[in-house]
Amino acid sequence: MTAQMQISADLDPVSFRAIADLAYRESGLTLVEEKSSMIRSRLRHRLRDLGLPDFSAYSALLQSEQGKGELRYLISALTTNVSHFFRESHHYDTMIGEFEKRLPDLRAGKPMRIWSAGCSNGQEPLSAAMRLIDHTPTAGSLDLRILATDIDSEVVQFARRGLYPERLMGGVSETLLQKYFSREDLGESEPFFRALPSLTSLIRFNELNLLAPWPMTRRFDVIFCRNVVIYFDVETQRRLWPRLHAALAPDGVLFLGHSERIADPGAYGFDCTGPTTYRPIAS
Repeated sequence: MTAQMQISADLDPVSFRAIADLAYRESGLTLVEEKSSMIRSRLRHRLRDLGLPDFSAYSALLQSEQGKGELRYLISALTTNVSHFFRESHHYDTMIGEFEKRLPDLRAGKPMRIWSAGCSNGQEPLSAAMRLIDHTPTAGSLDLRILATDIDSEVVQFARRGLYPERLMGGVSETLLQKYFSREDLGESEPFFRALPSLTSLIRFNELNLLAPWPMTRRFDVIFCRNVVIYFDVETQRRLWPRLHAALAPDGVLFLGHSERIADPGAYGFDCTGPTTYRPIAS
């Protein structure tokens, strides 16, 4: 095993380029050579699991017919699944404003749809559900649903379980913890907390590649697409903005991450109405 690890330690330029091209083609991820050590570190366990001697063999597998199933593990390893509860809380305040505007229609039976695009481990949609139910305890009886999607099938499965170690519960107050989670001691070094059905009943988790066709037909009133496009190059972002605009209700709102911007939003039919907050321009 030691010899194998020594052989597989180097990510040669040809293998790096092949892996980077595949990641870009499959998911829009832009990998630069300066990150080769990070990529090597994240993918080394895949070589070990597959019994491959080096990255050249791994890149050859990825490009073969037999390696198609490995692509999902490649993307999972390269995707940074870091999230927190109530991250960028001002977006949730704006979401509640949208909810308040629609509440009379909701009570009359009309729907409201929210999309968490790039939901990672599920903290974002759960944060939205907590804010909505805290605002209106009967929210669960309304036609209110949150679609949560991510390209990484492993984190989607994690989010569906709704079971979080204590170290991932940062941002959740003790009051919210007791109200919306049950504590479970699983014999680990730290306790775990499971999201209650009052939250999870509002959310549907699905695997989705933002660069692939989207199966959704109904427009969304709120879209969270935060800390996703930062990994895309400019051309990929330019292709994504019109699709997000088309998926958004005419009076809806789009949230991006704190370091993300739409350059020239008007060219894509958006108006920037607050920090990383965009709305369709009224036609």
